[in-house]
Amino acid sequence: MMHRGWTYVSMIFKSVLAAKLWLIAYVVLILIPASIFLYAYSQRYSRILEEEVTRTMLQTLKQAEINLNHQINSLRDTSNAIFMNPKLVTYLRTSASYGDQLDALNELRYMVDNARTNLNVFRVRLYVDDSKLFSHEKVNFFPYESIKASPWYKDVLNAGGLLVWTGAYMEHFIDIPNEDPYIFSGLRILRDPDHYDNISGILSIDVDARILENILSNIKLNNEQQVFLVAPDGTLVLHSDKSLLGTKLKSSAVLNTIEQSNEGVSAIEEDNSQQYVVYTTISATGWKLVAEVPKKGISSRAASLNQISSVATLTGVTVLFLILVFILLAFIVRGMNRRVQTVIKVIKREGIEGLDERYGTSDGDINLLEKSVDHLIHRVRNLMEETYKSKVQEREAQLRALQAQINPHFLYNTLDTINWIAIGHKAHDISQMIDGLAKYFRLSLNKGKDVVTVTDELELAKVYLEIQQTRFPKSFEFEFETSVAHDDGGAEGQERSLDSFYIPKLTLQPIVENALLHGIRKSKGKTGKITIRAVVEGDDLLLSVTDDGIGMEPELAQSLLTEPRPTMRNDGSGSSYGLYNVNERSKLFSGEAYGLHIQSSPGEGTTITARFRCQSHESEA
Repeated sequence: MMHRGWTYVSMIFKSVLAAKLWLIAYVVLILIPASIFLYAYSQRYSRILEEEVTRTMLQTLKQAEINLNHQINSLRDTSNAIFMNPKLVTYLRTSASYGDQLDALNELRYMVDNARTNLNVFRVRLYVDDSKLFSHEKVNFFPYESIKASPWYKDVLNAGGLLVWTGAYMEHFIDIPNEDPYIFSGLRILRDPDHYDNISGILSIDVDARILENILSNIKLNNEQQVFLVAPDGTLVLHSDKSLLGTKLKSSAVLNTIEQSNEGVSAIEEDNSQQYVVYTTISATGWKLVAEVPKKGISSRAASLNQISSVATLTGVTVLFLILVFILLAFIVRGMNRRVQTVIKVIKREGIEGLDERYGTSDGDINLLEKSVDHLIHRVRNLMEETYKSKVQEREAQLRALQAQINPHFLYNTLDTINWIAIGHKAHDISQMIDGLAKYFRLSLNKGKDVVTVTDELELAKVYLEIQQTRFPKSFEFEFETSVAHDDGGAEGQERSLDSFYIPKLTLQPIVENALLHGIRKSKGKTGKITIRAVVEGDDLLLSVTDDGIGMEPELAQSLLTEPRPTMRNDGSGSSYGLYNVNERSKLFSGEAYGLHIQSSPGEGTTITARFRCQSHESEA
């Protein structure tokens, strides 16, 4: 084996040496230049794709910025509408009577309810002086003193009436006690119409933070992206980690980057990790919408886009290689074809001896082919001789087996003599068993034929069961169910007896034995019933054996048909090879689509069905 391996390696090495000039030409003229070109092109194309990908991400971020601007501007319009409402002016007057306030309140409540038709408005709140009616309602009206402790109170005062937006924060509302939502608020001061220098209240337009979070969550740049909102002073306005809200952005590199311009894309390196910072400015608030994307994610996306170009380049190199190979083969095959044709003609015309004579004129690799063909022919001849010898030995074994067989006539006569002796001694049970045994031998031997009629096979199974009933009295019972077949030829059809169909000899007996010894005799009461059926379905003949014994697992049942099991049984009744043998003989007799099928479950008995193609005596002939 090792010598053959070295011979094969030597053949490959010689083939490589023979084509070394072509290999060198391919490496120098095609492979090396193509590799350099492919590497340079891939690097350049990857950079271009990376720039294109980041530009696309910036456009995606700007689209989200437009959406955020639209949402905030709609809230600003709502705030302006309330701010300019005359009833609000009346309510805020220092000189307004309670009657004027009540009249204004009805209009204000309608205005507040109408403002909430804007789906972006979560709540409208008015912080007014304690002397005003409903200032302590704490749903839409709140005391002015309650907002002075807020961190953005001074910013609202300094804005001089312009809208000031807070970051996301948690707020508690008495009308929704089970939920403390995160909200954004747009606040502005309200002045006393009678004394314009005096601040009479603050108007707050609240928006649910989830509205803005949904806009940010729809930004799809990378699987590892982080998108958040930052105020001009570096405070986190909106972030997926709620614990960071209101804190300063920790990354100084990101802060320095987003302060440079209103929008852009920059690559930064921090904590040994490279990433891109994509940012844009929300004009309505001055916040920065920022996305941090790991550089490796962008590089992998660019690499995926680069695959098409790489495949195209590799395809071009492969085509060049194939062209070179075809040219090489054109020269080699042209010369080899003549030599191979010569070898084939010698084999056909002169045989092995003529091929041996040509060794003196052979050279190069074709000599190896000639030797291989010669070895093949000698091997075939040796195999033919070995096959002939094995056939002779097999025939001699068959003759010795035939010589060792008992003469059937002598066996029948001897059993008949024993039967009469038993009758003479009035041993009827012995006589019955001897008579059954004689029938069993007569049916099983079948004059040396390998096929029997279905009727004879059923009779053989019956005799076997009668013998076993003598052996195991009152332990089981059996019955036969048969049906005739109808021949469709002719006008009315004719019934065909089971005696007209042939099957392999000893098909039912191993199945019946299995049902008795493995199904019934191993059950708890060691009693049961065996039912044997013979049915014709179309062109198929079905023989089934059913017992109500212990049954078996479906996996074990399947293995009995696919794996021979020549181990001895515990009760000494022989091997379990029978079902496998019957299944194989059935397939050989009728085809692969036929054979045995086992249906069984533990405790529910077993049914083994043998399916054959209907074959009459005429078809066998």
